[in-house]
Amino acid sequence: MEFSLKALDGAFPVEVTLDQDNGRYMIRKSDTSGEVFNSAEEMIHWIQSNFSEELFCSPKDFRRMIEGLAAYTKE
Repeated sequence: MEFSLKALDGAFPVEVTLDQDNGRYMIRKSDTSGEVFNSAEEMIHWIQSNFSEELFCSPKDFRRMIEGLAAYTKE
């Protein structure tokens, strides 16, 4: 599962990758720095604590990402 969100503060989109098959849980922020996590749950918790829809050009896309991540945790 991958998401690309245009942030208000940078030229590059925020890239969120949740790839359980290959054990990849990472975020590339709009300043091109990144975060790497050991589990999907850890990554989702970080997103909920550090991002909000006000940081993105499309709050709708942010909510769609949160819904997709929430559906993943229910599986």
